[in-house]
Amino acid sequence: MADALVIVESPSKAKTIGKYLGSKFIVKASMGHVRDLPKSQIGVEVENDFNPKYITIRGKGSILKELKDARKKVKKVYLAADPDREGEAIAWHLAHALELDDTADCRVVFNEITKQAVKDAFKTPRKINMDLVNAQQARRILDRLVGYKISPLLWKKVKKGLSAGRVQSVAVKIILDRENEIDDFEPEEYWSITAKLTADGNPFEAKFHKLNGAKTELGSEAEVQAILKQIEGADFTIKEVKEKERSRNPSAPFTTSSLQQEAARKLNFRASKTMSVAQQLYEGVDLGKEGTVGLITYMRTDSTRIAASAQEEAKEYIVGKYGEPFAPETPRNYSKKAANAQDAHEAIRPTSILRDPDSIKSFMSRDQFRLYKLVWERFVASQMSSAILDTLSVDIAAGDTIFRAAGSKVRFQGFMKVYVEGNDDGTTEEDRLLPPLKSGDVLEKQEIEPKQHFTQPPPRYTEARLVKTLEELGIGRPSTYAPTLETIQKRGYVAIEEKKFMPTELGELVIEQMEEFFPEILNVEFTANMEGDLDHVEEGSEDWVKVLAEFYESFEKRLEFAEEEMKEIEIEDEVSDEICEKCGKPLVYKLGRFGKFLACSGFPDCRNTKPIIKDIGVTCPKCKEGHVVERRSKKGRIFYGCDKYPECDFVSWDRPSAKPCPSCGSLMIEKRNKKGARLQCTSCDHQEPVDEPDDESAD
Repeated sequence: MADALVIVESPSKAKTIGKYLGSKFIVKASMGHVRDLPKSQIGVEVENDFNPKYITIRGKGSILKELKDARKKVKKVYLAADPDREGEAIAWHLAHALELDDTADCRVVFNEITKQAVKDAFKTPRKINMDLVNAQQARRILDRLVGYKISPLLWKKVKKGLSAGRVQSVAVKIILDRENEIDDFEPEEYWSITAKLTADGNPFEAKFHKLNGAKTELGSEAEVQAILKQIEGADFTIKEVKEKERSRNPSAPFTTSSLQQEAARKLNFRASKTMSVAQQLYEGVDLGKEGTVGLITYMRTDSTRIAASAQEEAKEYIVGKYGEPFAPETPRNYSKKAANAQDAHEAIRPTSILRDPDSIKSFMSRDQFRLYKLVWERFVASQMSSAILDTLSVDIAAGDTIFRAAGSKVRFQGFMKVYVEGNDDGTTEEDRLLPPLKSGDVLEKQEIEPKQHFTQPPPRYTEARLVKTLEELGIGRPSTYAPTLETIQKRGYVAIEEKKFMPTELGELVIEQMEEFFPEILNVEFTANMEGDLDHVEEGSEDWVKVLAEFYESFEKRLEFAEEEMKEIEIEDEVSDEICEKCGKPLVYKLGRFGKFLACSGFPDCRNTKPIIKDIGVTCPKCKEGHVVERRSKKGRIFYGCDKYPECDFVSWDRPSAKPCPSCGSLMIEKRNKKGARLQCTSCDHQEPVDEPDDESAD
């Protein structure tokens, strides 16, 4: 007879832990939650202190029976769900479903799934933390109240199938506000003047900086022409050379938010994919002779704290691999990123720095390897010495003007030898070298290039930008970012074009109604404060029923007002110029998960649908007769194909260019990476940059 039953959430986690604990333990998976609020009704007794009416989740009956049967065969039951609010709630629900004593020491938590961490955790089991459970209950009930009270109102007044959520509505409003900023933006003209110079035959560039000793912005062509007239025939003489030493510190190890942002920038991962792959790395990968091992620590965290043992291991590895100068004298510690950071457990890091990515690459899928490599490199770099850069600023006099050239060179790589954080614009810090220059040198002028620019509107939100914004505003928590982004797309409130969020007409309509009748739900400060209240419940300093009661008092009044005053809105379909080939009725524009499509206006009698085809102005390179059009796959991914399909089967994931290769005349396609866009020939090695508008906007 086994000594104990251990219950975790997933089969893969059960498999990993089972190997560590041995035959005296039965390890089973609950497959997540076993109880929840019913889907068919609100399931909350508002008048009875918000008492929740939990039921067994459909399909979980057989799992519960299996767990109950296993329980009869053991002396002790341990609940080893994940170390966060959600995991604590799962443990509490299991205790009730299995009729366990939830005041007994039955809860086991570990931040990493390694043999030592798991065995240590079982030496110190604890009681279920009801503060954590109540914080999770309060969030669940709060979201249920908002969703199940507002959604039926939207169904009745606007359109069936709509929903409203506490966090998702704020996210949609943020996207909509940015779109309004873009629409209202008025571009302003400005100019630059670049001097292309040489020093002893070495070319470099300098930008116009000052006129008559004052920094001057150029706003018109007339101002530029006046400058050009002043410097015509003038010598370009070096007036001042400034050399400085600058140190650059490494980024902190990953939190959930920063991991999602960096995976989006460097790996092109959606937030949901990042979390799915991270879960796999956390729960364990079979490393052959070493067995199944959890490769990273728990991936839902807003803490940047690192265990002392991990810091010691990192220092030893860094000194051995790169040398003494690459390890700082004292371990690097990072403060919490935000005032509302939980700091419940560590940052995301490898469970052992000794498992470098290349040594275990053969045991992982491509996605697992890429994400693990990102986590590993970020953590190693976070424990390394600062980089030392030499910066050079050169002022060059030409008449009454000053041109400035700037350059930098990495003197000591430090952490940059391993990893450099990406930016949303895809750039990284690289050497910008200038030739040897000294004060008094007269430079040779090659060309003066004036250029007109226009200021750009703020950029639309990518997933990375939106996650960063939600975190900075205190909206949601690590576990909510990915599902929030998924939900607003599934509901059709936003669409993604070129990896950027755009609000749909439906999203605008819903937010318009919410702003009028439920402004608190969309208020960023109100939502952030509510997150703070839930944190206080977790800390034990706030009563969860009181938090809900204070919210519901004003919310109920808003509901009553909206029921009476919200007008019914009829959404009319936009009629297209196309006719249904099946029944002859006009096709209308409909909005689906992946954007607009055409559907027959005779629905439900005729269910014909077809995609909206966008001609990109390129002749098909295969049949030479058709046109290349933009299409969407079943999963919503954009691809390009011939409009004469199926007669012509030309297809490309990359956007074809109308410009033929200047070297061989073949088709060129657009390739994009973190350094920008380029045209690449499909037959030879020719490449060239894509001409794109200037984007001077700050992120």
